[in-house]
Amino acid sequence: MRKYSSKVVDGKDRSPSRSMLRAVGFKDKDFKLPQIGVASTWSMVTPCNMHINDLAAVTAKSIDSNGGKSVIFNTITISDGISMGTEGMKYSLVSREVIADSIETVVGCEGFDGFVAIGGCDKNMPACVMAMARLNRPSIFVYGGTILPGSHKSKNIDIVSVFEAVGKNANKEMSNSELNAIEKKAIPGPGSCGGMYTANTMACAIEALGMSLTNSSAQVAISNAKKTDCKDSAKALMVCVEKDIKPRDIINKKSLENAITIVMALGGSTNAVLHLLAIANSAGVNINLSDFDVVGKRTPVLADLKPSGKYSMSELVEIGGVAPLMKMLLEKGLLHGDCLTVTGKTLKQNLKNIKHYNKNQKIIMPFDSPVKDNGHLIILKGNLSPLGSVAKISGKEGTSFVGKAKVYNSEEQALKDILNDKVKKGTVIVIRYEGPVGGPGMREMLSPTSAVMGKGLGKDVALITDGRFSGGSHGFVVGHISPEAYIGGPLAIVKNGDMIEINSITQKLSIKITNAEIKKRTGNWKKPRNKTIPGVLSKYAKLVSQADKGAITVD
Repeated sequence: MRKYSSKVVDGKDRSPSRSMLRAVGFKDKDFKLPQIGVASTWSMVTPCNMHINDLAAVTAKSIDSNGGKSVIFNTITISDGISMGTEGMKYSLVSREVIADSIETVVGCEGFDGFVAIGGCDKNMPACVMAMARLNRPSIFVYGGTILPGSHKSKNIDIVSVFEAVGKNANKEMSNSELNAIEKKAIPGPGSCGGMYTANTMACAIEALGMSLTNSSAQVAISNAKKTDCKDSAKALMVCVEKDIKPRDIINKKSLENAITIVMALGGSTNAVLHLLAIANSAGVNINLSDFDVVGKRTPVLADLKPSGKYSMSELVEIGGVAPLMKMLLEKGLLHGDCLTVTGKTLKQNLKNIKHYNKNQKIIMPFDSPVKDNGHLIILKGNLSPLGSVAKISGKEGTSFVGKAKVYNSEEQALKDILNDKVKKGTVIVIRYEGPVGGPGMREMLSPTSAVMGKGLGKDVALITDGRFSGGSHGFVVGHISPEAYIGGPLAIVKNGDMIEINSITQKLSIKITNAEIKKRTGNWKKPRNKTIPGVLSKYAKLVSQADKGAITVD
């Protein structure tokens, strides 16, 4: 159980190491115990993570009570919700790599025999699991939990309500005072954004992957259940250390298919595609966009959850969480029940005693009456995305859209025109040079998509981009277009007025011009001036892969 720490603290020659550790609280007995890291993503940058240190303290105490010696350390987090629509958002996806690198660095350097990672926001969650897969030593993920909804006029509201209120205000459908009221009420306290947005999507995916405890993804941030989860996760990790159960024993092609399945059934975020590809790469597992396509075609959307649905994550918690849905999918043959998990048991064993949902609940639909017959994340190819793109089609928008392109070379330009009524019905908004390299950092487009919805154009306007979308985005949207415009992808040659077709049935994203015209425009295209500033963005732009590979920086 001391495979790594023994090399750091055993023997006379390691006396200096022990001396340093005594200063941070180690006693003689602690040097004979497995050292267990607790990676806390605490930060007062965002409500998603403001309570994480409290959870880390509970986790550490449980480790110490179950035969280990805990060591808490920190990593960074950023806030998408705060930086959305600004240049700061370029750092968002970059932070996933920084967080994974930092956890790997601390655990690898300090010789921890295992570790718990506690995440509470979009990028630190997949980053935690990426670090686990790279290090491949016993580890477990703990989700910080979902926020409770705010309330306005007796209706539940959240951060997306604020973004959409901005559009309604610009459309003169909402007063300044009501916008201000929604702003003040939407975020009542700690926890991750309250719909089936990226944080909750990834929490559920990580549970289905087998890297967190059963139903731990569906808990409120400030709750006794979440504290119990921390205690139980620490106990489970100590068993993994004893039995040498490692992430790469758990993360494989079948468990990743389970994660994709739960994302589809929940109507989850497009970001799950990027993050699961990145996790797979870190674990040395070969999955690609076609795997999402295969799983999506056999998996119905069963959850009526925000952003395209009605209910919040906290309401799903109240009816029993995600585990009963997983049991439904398992019984239907849509999950691989023989996959090992961090409990030391298989997924099927974990779900054996889970009770089904109450028949009166309205959040998770039955198989004979799904929200959508198949997955909402549609992989599109075609002459605008030869390597693939990801469309989020809930079914409410229809199956296809044809319109005239209105081209923008940045998110800010597009948002300004949307708010100023310069985008009309029948338009396909094209936002380019926002990809992994061109951004750099592949910004999320929640501000423009929310403005479109707020303006009442959700069914009449589409938006395509080589950037990506927040889990809160909905409407007819296509992102992750690969190859991106900045490296010469076809999106770079689109002109105002070109006819664009998005077709989820044929799975094509097409520009309606001849191949000869495409070739001519490509030959005349010139790469725009590099927008990268020195520092981490510059490093990222030089190392990052395209979106169809997960926008990873590690091969």
